Amino acid sequence: MESANPKAYAKITENATQAVQEVQQLQSTGYMADQIFVLAHDSDKSERIAHASHAKEVGMKEEGVFDSIANLFRSRGDELRAKIVSLGFTEAEADFYEKQLDLGKVLVIAKKNQP
Repeated sequence: MESANPKAYAKITENATQAVQEVQQLQSTGYMADQIFVLAHDSDKSERIAHASHAKEVGMKEEGVFDSIANLFRSRGDELRAKIVSLGFTEAEADFYEKQLDLGKVLVIAKKNQP
């Protein structure tokens, strides 16, 4: 499933290499590094991919203070769904994407800054 809602674009990739390639492709089309996010079920993997591709991890700026603090007490699956929703996706989309992350895939999200 690939989403291209007006708020954000998302693509599921099979592995870190494909995620880095997707980030590079998005950057070549005009997205800035701070507009591209990567998510993997393993938080260390998310961090490594974000660093290698010059993308971002979803943080307090995107989630807000309340959700960032709440994530300290959530399961990783709940945390990932909250992060995906914070980038403009529905609960159903977040659930679908989180299940893909459970399978070891990587989610790349590009979001234009809202005026």
